Amino acid sequence: GKAGKKAPGFFVYIVRCSDGTYYCGYTGNLESRIEAHNNGSGAKYTRTRGPVELAYYEGKESRAEAMRRELEIKAMTRAGKEEIIREFEKK
Repeated sequence: GKAGKKAPGFFVYIVRCSDGTYYCGYTGNLESRIEAHNNGSGAKYTRTRGPVELAYYEGKESRAEAMRRELEIKAMTRAGKEEIIREFEKK
């Protein structure tokens, strides 16, 4: 139906920081969030670790879904994050 055509309202994303670590978050606007991370107005974690590059993202329809997925990703090991990033890059 038409519902499937809707653009996702939220994005769960992983950025790779300049020190090689990963940061996961969610946002309603991916582009401006990445920009914020890179101009020092994003999360405290990324402020000292910029520039960051987007390594992974997925769309979610609701904030609740995005938050749930963010927690899942944050609970993953580094290897787990690298695995989903690898899969994502293959697409």
